[in-house]
Amino acid sequence: MILKGNIVDIKNRKIFKGEITIIDGLISGIEEKPCIENHFILPGFVDAHIHIESSMLVPSEFAKIAVNHGTVATVSDPHEIANVLGIKGVEFMIENGKKTPFKFNFGAPSCVPATPFESAGAIIDSDGIKQLMANPDIKYLAEIMNYPGVIFDDAEVLKKIEWAKYYNKSIDGHAPGLTGDNLNKYISAGITTDHECFTYDEALEKLQKGMKVIIREGSAAKNFEALIDLLPEHFENMMFCSDDKHPDDLLLGHINQFCERAIAKDIDIFKVLQVACVNPVKHYGLDVGLLKVGDAADCIVVENLYDFKTLQTYINGALVFDKGESKIVSIDFEILNNFNTDKKLVSDFRYESNQSKIRVIECLDGELVTNEIIKDATTDNGNLISNTETDILKMTVVNRYENSKSSIAFIKNIGLKEGAIATSIGHDSHNIIAVGVSDEAICKAVNLIIDNKGGICAVSDDSEKVVPLPIAGIMSDQNAETIGKAYSELDEMAKGLGSKLHAPYMSLSFMALLVIPSLKLGDKGLFDGDTFKFTSLEVS
Repeated sequence: MILKGNIVDIKNRKIFKGEITIIDGLISGIEEKPCIENHFILPGFVDAHIHIESSMLVPSEFAKIAVNHGTVATVSDPHEIANVLGIKGVEFMIENGKKTPFKFNFGAPSCVPATPFESAGAIIDSDGIKQLMANPDIKYLAEIMNYPGVIFDDAEVLKKIEWAKYYNKSIDGHAPGLTGDNLNKYISAGITTDHECFTYDEALEKLQKGMKVIIREGSAAKNFEALIDLLPEHFENMMFCSDDKHPDDLLLGHINQFCERAIAKDIDIFKVLQVACVNPVKHYGLDVGLLKVGDAADCIVVENLYDFKTLQTYINGALVFDKGESKIVSIDFEILNNFNTDKKLVSDFRYESNQSKIRVIECLDGELVTNEIIKDATTDNGNLISNTETDILKMTVVNRYENSKSSIAFIKNIGLKEGAIATSIGHDSHNIIAVGVSDEAICKAVNLIIDNKGGICAVSDDSEKVVPLPIAGIMSDQNAETIGKAYSELDEMAKGLGSKLHAPYMSLSFMALLVIPSLKLGDKGLFDGDTFKFTSLEVS
């Protein structure tokens, strides 16, 4: 097979008319010669850090859409399903992904559970990491979210790191806001990347100290604008990632969108493409071709080099996307889940208090970090309740693995004026999270999730809508178009109930992510992510 067009040579920083010869899935020759084709041929895009589960799609269905946007590979942390199903969940992701030509590169989840302060569905200890690291299908040790464990020499965390080193596999980081001496110790443990930087100065310090910084732009966390100005000088040590991307957003674009936005800022095309295509392959040692003789023919044909509209995608020389149609087909797979809690009563969400002040989670649109703010409490017969006028709404996290007392907190900026929304996508343990204008609405939403053994939903006084997620309570058994449409309708309903957030369900799903400062809610209570300790809802 021969591909003709404008060949983009990233390494040598040139674009030339030519032909690429492909034999048995490998590039056997690249020749500079005239041709009439005006499109551009370049290496495929790589997402340098993503949780496939957050697309609500199994890997095979994710691949069908990703190739439409020129993505040929991902560096994937199966952390979400691992917190529900353990190693069995990781194996499900690997085996499902293998049934497609797409190049998934799965890591060993390092934090299952993410912290000892919440209830997850499984545990992967250092012995489990040893087992995973010995598996050639596991490419790296996934993000070390327990950065206090590294800083304070937690023996179990350090054992996991040592097993990665033993098998000569790279170690990913997760250290939002970490600087100074603590950052030095984190890096000295062997941790090489961070995708959690949310300020220019933080990212610059990490780059200067030898880390690779991954610019993230997902459905909830958006750090592109804060960090992109670092790329022109530090392009050799940066990558792009989506981290968490909901299905409706994935249908619109992927890593190609990073490139389009960077080019619009007049950043050098070769620097942008090195970040988007080359650096993840080099850093993780991926079996992904880079448009060189002898490489696998993992390449894309794009219409131009400003919006990167993909015309064709090739993986190992096979045409997997052509003329607007994905060639990757749906496959059958087993439905796995872990959901063991009974339906709740309205009284389960009552919180008795006589205090006038409460700690409130301030949700920040487009950020995973939150603020802790002190606000006036609203009570009714001794019960703390939501106040829609001040937008201080009651929130709950319900253990989905066993029957236990629901935890209660209050949150600002969700914006609901009626009803409630709920989800069983609750990073990282994937318990049920709900927020609403009344205890009755919260209970109704939580029970709708329980009835479906997982999903996302919205309820009002006279209607309800749910998207079931039967696989581990976090993924659909449907294709991207179906789940994307259903999710978009649910997103519209949440916004119709009053939410002003760009992605209310994605933002809500991170309100239980205890490892991200400052204030979050787990199934065991309100948690201070700065001190890594539980704190009280009531302020004396």
